[in-house]
Amino acid sequence: MAAKRRAETMEENRVKLIGAARKAFAASGFAGASMDDLTAEVGLTRGALYHGFGDKKGLLAAVVAQVDGEMAASAQRAGSGAATGWERLIAEGEAYIEMALNPEVRRIVLLDGPAVLGDPATWPSQNACLDVMQQAIAKLIAEGVMQAVNVEAASRLLSGAAFNAALWVSASETPQNALPQAIVAFRLMAEGFLARSG
Repeated sequence: MAAKRRAETMEENRVKLIGAARKAFAASGFAGASMDDLTAEVGLTRGALYHGFGDKKGLLAAVVAQVDGEMAASAQRAGSGAATGWERLIAEGEAYIEMALNPEVRRIVLLDGPAVLGDPATWPSQNACLDVMQQAIAKLIAEGVMQAVNVEAASRLLSGAAFNAALWVSASETPQNALPQAIVAFRLMAEGFLARSG
């Protein structure tokens, strides 16, 4: 029973720290967030942070995974009403790009994530999105909607395009103006994968 309670306490502490860190990183950025303030806010010590995440960078990785996972779920909801698998794929990509306007997403996933954690292609959350996209693309190729192209290559290009378009929108001085341009370019690029009739 003691081991079970200890595991529950560790999980509770993990949830508290991720929640506090998410607020701190969104408000102050990774560099500006104080680990002492963050741990004190939830009544824990730096030791709990180090035990659960290794260091501040490990805590950011956990927060990025949470936010990026929510982004993926939101994109899937945005595509759920599409009439075809192709339109669903495009709607999900466009929805992902649109999330660059969300200040929390902008700061945590698009600015601090790549700067601190490195190449997003190495993030578990991005690879989970890539797996889902590969399944969708394989189906579209099998149905003759998309050209017979390497599934992983197409998935990486489309996924990377959506992520990089979101990066561009988030870094723009006028994100509201950049967004429609990014979406048009993303759609045009994606349409190059469509099968040509005749």
